[in-house]
Amino acid sequence: MERWSTCGEAWIGLMRHVWTTGVAGLDDRGPVIEAPPRLFEMTTLGWDDPIVRAYGDTEAVARYTAKFTRTDVVPPFKYSYGARLRDLSGVDQLAWVIELLRARPWTKSGWISLTVPGERQDAVPCLAALAFRVRSSRLSMTATFRSQNAFTSYLNYLPLRSVQLEVAGAVGLPAGTMRVFVDVPHVYIADTGAVTAVLARAAMRGAA
Repeated sequence: MERWSTCGEAWIGLMRHVWTTGVAGLDDRGPVIEAPPRLFEMTTLGWDDPIVRAYGDTEAVARYTAKFTRTDVVPPFKYSYGARLRDLSGVDQLAWVIELLRARPWTKSGWISLTVPGERQDAVPCLAALAFRVRSSRLSMTATFRSQNAFTSYLNYLPLRSVQLEVAGAVGLPAGTMRVFVDVPHVYIADTGAVTAVLARAAMRGAA
């Protein structure tokens, strides 16, 4: 498993993985480069990440943050992670997992699903589940993505860190690492020019 110090490093690493190992594929939004599954950890996540600040899309930050915090659907998205975390079939899943972790801090059952059986086929969320675990007096979190656009992946990881911090604070512990599993990492062909530009600039930055 890969281990990255920062979210920005993980973002570059996932794009590079797709770029170097991917093959041609197809998505509802058009052709893609599709790579094998990837599992990795990040230690430090924040919007002040130097790589994210240098190469990220600042105009998209508010939109993706709203996707995780608001319970209504924010265009152009087809679903709300905020609703699936806090009001899925009438259940506040974060409150549920916080209660579980307080009662049984050793538990391996701190797992919540963001999918709904039989839901619209064009609105199945990319983020399928979150798992929370208390180990070594820290609250770690695993995010499982059925699919993920590597080019915009950091815009999901950073709001997810806020979710992890919320749960950690509620159980009175510091946040540990964030682990991410992506079953189908990909890049849209339409974004390949932007992806190669970021990878080239990051490589030059690393060589400097």
